[in-house]
Amino acid sequence: MLTPLASLRTGLELHLTAESRTWLRRALTEAADARPDTAAPGGGAAPDTGAAPRLPRWELHFVTAGRKCHPAPRASDTAAAAPDPVDAARVLILHAAAPDTDTLTRLYTRGTADERRAVLLALPHLDPPPATAGALALVEDALRTNDTRLIAAALGPYAAAHLQAHQWRQGVLKCLFTGVPLAVVAGLEHRAAGDDELARMLADYARERTAAGRTVPEDLGHVLKLARFEEIREEIEERDAP
Repeated sequence: MLTPLASLRTGLELHLTAESRTWLRRALTEAADARPDTAAPGGGAAPDTGAAPRLPRWELHFVTAGRKCHPAPRASDTAAAAPDPVDAARVLILHAAAPDTDTLTRLYTRGTADERRAVLLALPHLDPPPATAGALALVEDALRTNDTRLIAAALGPYAAAHLQAHQWRQGVLKCLFTGVPLAVVAGLEHRAAGDDELARMLADYARERTAAGRTVPEDLGHVLKLARFEEIREEIEERDAP
């Protein structure tokens, strides 16, 4: 059975043009060669010449993936069900390169919104994993934005496994505030189950919206049910009924 990353790569290559597949293989090879545990002695940092440091080639591939990943025409029929090819390529490059936490943080803080999203998506796939505190700082930064794609990426499997309860609950609320479907929240059923504090926060939010004459997001009732507040969910549905 293929691992998730192997399946991701196989699916990606099937959807790329021949030229893009060639680029991807080269990018992944160069990223793997740059791993700290495989790099040749003395082959790491460039000598200090006083000039601005040059990015490693794998980082250049990470940045230019948006211009290099071209889907094949025949893949258009299944593109809607497939992961974004640029996201997939960047995740694979990061996994191959195994960057340390400082490098990962630099790629995130200096990157475009798309590059930041790829860093977040890659977090659960990195081996060795980044320092937890550093990785969570990136997740928490994304949750402070109003970029719905960043918020969705931030609440993936890494957040499900590592984000503290208070921050995770705030992330769920942020999804409701910004219209991000709660279906993207990894581990929702597991983490929401029996969470009385989450149920209280959601019920308060629902009451505020109802009092203001605003509709309550459909996702909210589902999460309340998961949190074992069935009676509140039914009350909200009765209030919203025409």
